[in-house]
Amino acid sequence: MLAPVRPLSDDAAMNRPDLTELALLDVAGMALADQAAITAGTQGLLLMEKAGQAVADAVIRRARPGANVLVLCGPGNNGGDGFVAARLLADRGLRVTLALSCERSRLAGDAAAMAQRWKGAIESIAGLQPDRYDLIVDALFGAGLSRPLEGEVATLVAAVNASGRSVVAVDVPSGLSGDTGASQGEVVRAAQTVTFFRLKPGHLLQPGRALCGTVTLADIGIAPELVFTADSPATTFRNAPALWREDWPSHAVETHKYRRGAVLVVAGGLAGVGAPRLGARAALRVGAGQATIGCRPEALAAHAARGPDALMQRAVADSEALGRLLAEPRLSAVLIGPALGLDARAREAVMAVLRAGVPAVLDADALSLLAPRIGSLKRLVARRRGACVLTPHEGEFERLFSAVPEIAQTPSKLERARRAAVHAAAVVVLKGPDTVIASPDGRAAINTTGSPALATAGSGDVLGGLIAGLLAQGMPAFEAACAAVWLHGRAGEEAGIGLIADDLPEAVMRLLGEVAGS
Repeated sequence: MLAPVRPLSDDAAMNRPDLTELALLDVAGMALADQAAITAGTQGLLLMEKAGQAVADAVIRRARPGANVLVLCGPGNNGGDGFVAARLLADRGLRVTLALSCERSRLAGDAAAMAQRWKGAIESIAGLQPDRYDLIVDALFGAGLSRPLEGEVATLVAAVNASGRSVVAVDVPSGLSGDTGASQGEVVRAAQTVTFFRLKPGHLLQPGRALCGTVTLADIGIAPELVFTADSPATTFRNAPALWREDWPSHAVETHKYRRGAVLVVAGGLAGVGAPRLGARAALRVGAGQATIGCRPEALAAHAARGPDALMQRAVADSEALGRLLAEPRLSAVLIGPALGLDARAREAVMAVLRAGVPAVLDADALSLLAPRIGSLKRLVARRRGACVLTPHEGEFERLFSAVPEIAQTPSKLERARRAAVHAAAVVVLKGPDTVIASPDGRAAINTTGSPALATAGSGDVLGGLIAGLLAQGMPAFEAACAAVWLHGRAGEEAGIGLIADDLPEAVMRLLGEVAGS
């Protein structure tokens, strides 16, 4: 079972305003936020009015004067927001057609009250032709929908998507899960989504991120301090510098290379010289003072013949020699996995790293070698003095955790990563276009930087090196992983299509001033 999220030791730090601005709320959390505001004295009708106002404002920015707008409303509060938006758009001179997906008698509470304020006709969704309108507002279903769209609604959504018309969705596109970003059937493809108070995981997790279009976050009058408290701290975030900038390495003028951290990259044989060097170079570029390649003796000459000259090389004949290297007091972090190999010597090297106390990043082949030991992984990691970071892509994650039902059978990428972090007692970086970083203490972040240019050989090796370089400089493991993932994505954006992994460390270097705030 997934361990409950524990209150963090520094509740005040976790609830600084800059962090709660990055907080994500799942569907249940947003319902509690609404209720907290109502309990504190804000009327639900006022929250709905402000939500509808935000949607109307978004439509006005997109529509030409007098445009013909179709507002599609459903039976819940999402439909209530749509009624508000329709009324305000009509007041501003747009030609508004409102269609309801259910009988009006099914409306209740605030949604029914807002329907009473709408003085125009209410059409049925049957037979609608979305392509006859200039713009469509999707207020059919909100983030809490837990079943596929069916019948006339599914047919209508398919027609909306086929129409090619611009869609502004309320909260999330209908058919999309606000918690997972997934859909089991038809889902609206929106040009813009207007959501309220805080983003939801489904706005950032794929395919939800692509289906939402541009996401606009509207303030509807919910005070953050009513939601994020010492007893209920924010634990899920959008990854951004404010999340980890306070832990970013800062070096005094009298520093030297060992104070800036020494990284060891454990390499394999001659067949894979490039990958570990990419990791080592990235560790240097992100600020580590020294990076050493520890390779098999037969590969030493190949490593020594390749640049950059700043990289050091050490021959490591066996696990005993590696153990001595790992025990050196000046060593600050280790990266193992890129082009390590899958033979017995590689397996012994992974176990040597797990026995050592130095903070470690396990990637690529190291993860494949760990898969048969997944049952004992938590014990192996928990007895280490240093932090451990695992960096699987989806395939490696499946190999690692397919035998753990509470992880493998969880549909949400966010929750799979979070459960895996608890199971492994390690920070887990579940890579992809929507990389999730999860800590055993319950914190998690979803990354939004990056581009398709990063889908290139060696890109993951660079990421592993960035994490190791930041660990070596003393960053806590969760913050180091978040910072490295964000930088890696930004570097991919800056370098653009055509980049190769060798370009990434240099692109990262150019971003360091931006991160440090200079």
